[in-house]
Amino acid sequence: MNIAKLIALLLFLILPFIVAPPVEAASCRNYHDHTICILKIKRSAKYVWEYRAVVSVDGVERPLEIYNCRGHFRVQKDGLAVPFKPNDPGELICSLLKR
Repeated sequence: MNIAKLIALLLFLILPFIVAPPVEAASCRNYHDHTICILKIKRSAKYVWEYRAVVSVDGVERPLEIYNCRGHFRVQKDGLAVPFKPNDPGELICSLLKR
């Protein structure tokens, strides 16, 4: 019985580390009185200064947008190009991922 209890205890301690659930981690920063989290980001292979990103600002998720670090604007889902404003998430993305 002692060996069975020891094996059960070891399995109880080791099993959570073997079967760990996947973790989704967002890169969050406090940026000029806002909490900006980069939820998904992908760099363009053709245009290395562009990033496709989903960000949340103060907990409000924005849809996928293209951030153009060369021209300092973002392209919204409807195709509208919006220039970066002061303290814009685009400034944070471009400063963090700059070469």
